[in-house]
Amino acid sequence: MGLKLRRLAATLLSSPGTNSSPASAADAHQAVTRATAHHPSTAPPTAHHLDALLAFGRGSRLSASALASALTDRLQAAASGNGDAAVALKCLVLLRILLARGAFILRDQLVASLVRHPASGRNPLALAAFPLSRSFAAATWVRFSARLLELLLLLPDSSHDAADADYLTALPNPHLIAELSAFASVADAIRQAPPPSSAPQHNALIWELIRLAEEDRVAAERNIAARVQEMGERLATLTLADAVELVCVLKQVEESSSSPADWKWAGLDEAVVGQARRLRERAEEVVLRRTEQERRLVRRGTAGSVSVRVLTGGGGEAVRFGSTRWSSTRR
Repeated sequence: MGLKLRRLAATLLSSPGTNSSPASAADAHQAVTRATAHHPSTAPPTAHHLDALLAFGRGSRLSASALASALTDRLQAAASGNGDAAVALKCLVLLRILLARGAFILRDQLVASLVRHPASGRNPLALAAFPLSRSFAAATWVRFSARLLELLLLLPDSSHDAADADYLTALPNPHLIAELSAFASVADAIRQAPPPSSAPQHNALIWELIRLAEEDRVAAERNIAARVQEMGERLATLTLADAVELVCVLKQVEESSSSPADWKWAGLDEAVVGQARRLRERAEEVVLRRTEQERRLVRRGTAGSVSVRVLTGGGGEAVRFGSTRWSSTRR
């Protein structure tokens, strides 16, 4: 729900009549090119270049839009032809950091550009087929990081603490379950990330992505635990559909408890997984109860649909009632 609202707001703020000026567009492309230069190919963007990009979010909406367009243009260019994994990885690092630390207007413009590129109409993060020809390790991390960023876009807006009790209490059950599912998807994706052992020790760019992915895993685990606890207090209020959905999501959480033996990525903490397992067992009981209640209602409705004929008046006119409590006839 949060992503839909952000998409709508970003689309309204990015109407055709409010394109960025040539000057701001040129400045944004220059800043992005400097921050994502191919050489050195194993170094992440510098703090100086990052600060320069963050400054675009402290200006007008036009400057923020110009930066978002420049960054997604650069990412798409890096993915074309034989692919430039170093440039693509630097773009993905910057996008991940800007979405977390950028000003509100910059985050909205980035979301709009990443969901649908303004010029091509394509999804800039659809990099599952990024070429593997030059550097297998780097290209593999491009594919993974782009997919992870897609999942991060589905999370609640980072402007507030998503694990805050007051925030969670205000969420309707379907929204709370949807957010739990989104965080579970992030945790599961990171569990299946390329093994850190495959990253060259000298490649600080890949290791920066590994560090960011570990931050996302820890944050996902914290938010999963908060939502499992909140759902545990709401079981009695769940509908059958919500209870079934919750059971499916909690199974996904349980499956994220361990990593493939040779990949060395930490799964979710066993305490969190155990809490999810106990909640899933309770939710399954709710499903059984709700199912039985609905069966009873169906049977009762079927019995009630057999109308009782009641004769009224001297003409013997028949009147039908939907309830069997009208068991006598009048004449």
